[in-house]
Amino acid sequence: MSKTIFTNGKIYTLNKNQPIVESIVVENGKIVELGSHEDMILQWGRHDTTIIDLQGKMATPGMIDSHLHLSGVAFNLLDLDLVGVTSKHDMLHKIREKAGAIPQGKWLIGIGWDENLFNDGSTIPTIEELDYVAPNCPIFLKRICHHAFLVNSKALEVCQYDPSMTVPTGGQIVLDPVTKKPNGLILETAAKLFTDQILDKSFDELKHGLELAMQLAVTKGLTSVHTNDPLYFGGLDQTYKLYNEIINHDHKGLRCNLLIDYPFLNDLKERGMAAGFGNEKLQIGAIKFFADGAFGRRTALLKEPYHDAPQQFGEEMQDKAALFDMFKEVKEYGMPIAVHTIGDKALEDVLDLLDQLPKGQHRDRFIHVSLIREELIARLADSSRIADIQPRFVVSDYPWIKERLGEEREKNLYAWKTLLSRGVICAGGSDAPVEPLDPLLGLHAALTRRLPSQSHQGWNEKEKLSILEAVKLFTIGGAYATNEEHVKGTLTQAKFADMTVFSKDLFAIEHPDELLSNKVEMTIIDGEVRC
Repeated sequence: MSKTIFTNGKIYTLNKNQPIVESIVVENGKIVELGSHEDMILQWGRHDTTIIDLQGKMATPGMIDSHLHLSGVAFNLLDLDLVGVTSKHDMLHKIREKAGAIPQGKWLIGIGWDENLFNDGSTIPTIEELDYVAPNCPIFLKRICHHAFLVNSKALEVCQYDPSMTVPTGGQIVLDPVTKKPNGLILETAAKLFTDQILDKSFDELKHGLELAMQLAVTKGLTSVHTNDPLYFGGLDQTYKLYNEIINHDHKGLRCNLLIDYPFLNDLKERGMAAGFGNEKLQIGAIKFFADGAFGRRTALLKEPYHDAPQQFGEEMQDKAALFDMFKEVKEYGMPIAVHTIGDKALEDVLDLLDQLPKGQHRDRFIHVSLIREELIARLADSSRIADIQPRFVVSDYPWIKERLGEEREKNLYAWKTLLSRGVICAGGSDAPVEPLDPLLGLHAALTRRLPSQSHQGWNEKEKLSILEAVKLFTIGGAYATNEEHVKGTLTQAKFADMTVFSKDLFAIEHPDELLSNKVEMTIIDGEVRC
């Protein structure tokens, strides 16, 4: 069989037994041997061997994003992208333009608005303003966190809104305090009233969007992602079919581990699918749950009330007794659990429930772990558990998060250094499209705890990570999250030949902002250069 030698590079393997090499020999997608340029060329440089010169560039194990939504990235590429909009005026202008370009009555879908970025002091658009810029089509605009939404009167009309209608548990149609009529803001599960009315995109449209999202991920240096999509891609069957066609039939994309939402557990059972089902490129992962919401709208569940709203503690997305029964069902089926836990009370509740259940062969993961109390850390520091963290959250949530939670709790906010030092296994993700699909920006946030445009010492700076700790989040940590540390995460003999090649040496930078000018030179999956 033909072989490939990637050589003349500075390749950081993250394997302590052979930390830096110049060359890696690949056959059938796996690493055959590693060593010096001279030795590998001498031993393996035959006529049927392809030699790829890395030209002295730095390479790491393939970057892994441990939590994102490729469906959301796809929709951002297909729908109205509101990510990064910095004023209400600009947001309304984009909505007006899009509304004028689509047929009357067709839903206008937008994703990514964030009022915290509005630099002119403006607030979110009112329903009257939304009606003015989009009078002839229903609109549904997802906030960057996917926990709050904006609609206009046409959307309320389509979903047959009535003050007496039943709103899904954990959700809210926010009313104007004076008129007692909807003000356009929708929270949490109440979104289902609207999404049930939105016509699904065709399979071909979804496939095209997903292909674009995958290619974007590859250009950013990602070789593997853990992605949660069935709620947005029309259920288990269509989600799996989309990924299977692109990855296994069309031989495109990257390695994908699919997190499956709990409502589709019975579908998994009927099809005989469980964690690990699939192949080396596409696998079923954990069952996804939500224990709480987000800080932005004070729906993250806290032990103590919000500092800026003393009567509010957040939202419990599921009754604890019901959640325990669901966890038990998942465990009895032999599946791992992945739970969205942003608030400290949500984390505590989930730990309480999981402590009553036997550990499985796959690790359970706690997604986000944004606020953690001291007494919870030891319970999380278990080899069967993963803290699935998103470094970019800190730069998006500051400075307003300080007012939400108060100074006393700030020391426990995004406490990554503490988690790692106390033995908690951590994986790094972006939660894209909530945050940018770019691991270099995730690394920068982990090192600096500030936006690239800022120059201060970082929010809660004692929790900054070193560059090595940050890189391990997006490599070794991502492999542990799916119990795949034996095949990826480090560059070791017999593991997947997945690498990310950068224009500059990440471990030789003098200032973290140098990460911002770094470029992905190659993304290598199975020994094949994908970009």
